[in-house]
Amino acid sequence: MTLIAARPGPGAARPYRFPSVVRRQVAGGQVVAAHLPGQNLAVALLLLDAGAGREPVGKEGLGGVLAKALEEGTAHRDATAFALAVEGLGTELVTALDWDTFQVSVQVPVDRLNAAVELLAEAVRTPRLDPDDVRRVRDDEATALRMDWANPGPRADAALRGALFGAENRWGRPMYGDPESVAGLDVEDVTVFHSEWFIRPGTLIVVGDLDRLDLDALGAAAFAGAGGGPVERGGPIEAPLPAQRRIILVDRPGSVQSTLRLGHPSPHRAHPDHMAMMLTGTVLGGAFTSRLNHLLREVRGYTYGIRADFAPSRRFGRFAVASGVQTAVTAPALVEAVGEITRTQVGGVTEDEVAVARSWRAGQLSVELQSPRAIAAALTTLVVHDLPDDYHARLRESLLAADAGLVSAAAAEHLHPEALTLVIEGDAAVVRDELRAAGLGEVTDATR
Repeated sequence: MTLIAARPGPGAARPYRFPSVVRRQVAGGQVVAAHLPGQNLAVALLLLDAGAGREPVGKEGLGGVLAKALEEGTAHRDATAFALAVEGLGTELVTALDWDTFQVSVQVPVDRLNAAVELLAEAVRTPRLDPDDVRRVRDDEATALRMDWANPGPRADAALRGALFGAENRWGRPMYGDPESVAGLDVEDVTVFHSEWFIRPGTLIVVGDLDRLDLDALGAAAFAGAGGGPVERGGPIEAPLPAQRRIILVDRPGSVQSTLRLGHPSPHRAHPDHMAMMLTGTVLGGAFTSRLNHLLREVRGYTYGIRADFAPSRRFGRFAVASGVQTAVTAPALVEAVGEITRTQVGGVTEDEVAVARSWRAGQLSVELQSPRAIAAALTTLVVHDLPDDYHARLRESLLAADAGLVSAAAAEHLHPEALTLVIEGDAAVVRDELRAAGLGEVTDATR
């Protein structure tokens, strides 16, 4: 072969500027906007403090059912008429649910945003919630969850969450509920949850060419008919670390693979160490070149992939590792994973590892924060976690300034290998004795 051209090297990172943030109070609610001069598309996102954390214990899955029910028409239009109105604007209602918020958004050309926000508000404030529709949506959601929970993973995730945060707490149960909790919801559960949380004004996120948008008119449309006082958000939830490692077996008889979930509680999203923790997670298990993936995939050949990260919400967080391995190497894989976490916690990370992690993370910002929807999502982060308006403008420089000392300190402070809960979903009869012999912790069976 004749080399006719040299592969180009990486170029210098392009400068990135996050758009300036505008805040104002309108019609009893808050509007938070970002200006994108010349952008023909605009996004409006209604952010409600109605996340999964607001659901009563035993009623998990309300938010998911309500999200689907919003598509079934309003007090003013049936489902067909509402769908035609939305499609006539060339958009769709996009719903999202996390622990902290319920979100409904639209994306349209700038000159159609007012009309789209009026339809969004109509769906959120005055949904039809016909009993037959609600029951049908609930049954569809329960069926979908049954199909999902038949696969490896959801039961292990639920067992880990319950062990970390307590199944008696809402945040110790699955975010979207389980097949039983959703199937047990009734129409009144849904209507009461809507009346408690969906009539409050919330925050309207707007991203687009603000020179062509009337924020006061958009806010008035979004908050029309809303009422209620401010919501008590609550402070950080204290989740104590276990005194020692423990192993929980979720039996899946005959399984040829073991699904692994390892984790412990970690700080909430607004913690000052968040960025350093994110880089710690990247070095340890957040990229293909990470320590865990290199060791368990490339060196040992135990898995196709393994990931680790810190996942924080407004009031709590968790560190978790996820993978799947052949049943025969379940115990060795866990020994290696716990060992690598321990080495990272005790010995820290290298400057070369941090250089790769920070360059990748900083580079992602320039790529990810390109579209109006992505910028709207970034604005929700500011609102939900009470971050300063210049947080995203400073984030890239903060990432690039991080060094091995900062990240190693975060690893030492926030990794707790001695307090890990190890959940294994697999053939318990096959792996139990080897897990006991590995000496990683006391082995118990999941309660459900």
